[in-house]
Amino acid sequence: QVQLVESGGGLVQAGGSLRLTCAASGLAFSNYVMGWFRQAPGKEREFVAAVIGSGRVTDYADSVKGRFTVSRYNAKNTVYLQTNSLKSEDTAVYYCVADPVFGRRGPTAYKYWGQGTQVTVSS
Repeated sequence: QVQLVESGGGLVQAGGSLRLTCAASGLAFSNYVMGWFRQAPGKEREFVAAVIGSGRVTDYADSVKGRFTVSRYNAKNTVYLQTNSLKSEDTAVYYCVADPVFGRRGPTAYKYWGQGTQVTVSS
């Protein structure tokens, strides 16, 4: 049974930082693309970032490029999302996702999802 458990969300002022963590279990972690989506109130889920199994290749939404960094530590089955220079429009529930295939950004493309962690940015 695959489990993805996010942590690290919270309330932060605009311009601040948070590091989100996702602990994965029940899958061959290094064989999976790991990523992050987010969903703001009243909006659809949107792709944020993804990283391939080796960690060498990443993909970012234009809205977060240069501010967010996705990374992974395969020895601990963990993926991170470092969020810097946060803006009020980054407020959302952030979801950890996993799938064997890289390069897709639609939410339906990702096989496994966590329960989400809330990030709230106050202006």
